[in-house]
Amino acid sequence: MNSELLKAIGELGHMDLICVADAGLPIPASVIKIDLTLVLGFPPIDEVLRALAAECVFEKKIFAQEASQRNSAFVADLDSIWPDLESELVSHEDLKRLLSKCRFVIRTGEATPYANVILQSGVPF
Repeated sequence: MNSELLKAIGELGHMDLICVADAGLPIPASVIKIDLTLVLGFPPIDEVLRALAAECVFEKKIFAQEASQRNSAFVADLDSIWPDLESELVSHEDLKRLLSKCRFVIRTGEATPYANVILQSGVPF
């Protein structure tokens, strides 16, 4: 894994927020950006989410309502990766506002609309 990402994951505490984003999400300058993008489309967000699911414990996923209408494949991936995780739907604008509360944002090469999710860190017990 990316050493910067490993360090950031290791510093997560209960209820901390992180975001896994597509290539186009505007990330505030005040938030740490861990850029995994190699080329447009790679790595795809689903691969990054599956890797995080294998290494981390989350208790909530927050994503844009617009994803349900404009990117059902992304929503299906979220539900497949974390079927029992609490979901919160917000407007895309509210999701962008929540970025300022995230410890860091992982930017992927994903090039589909509304493929962004904020994850709330949980505990393994």
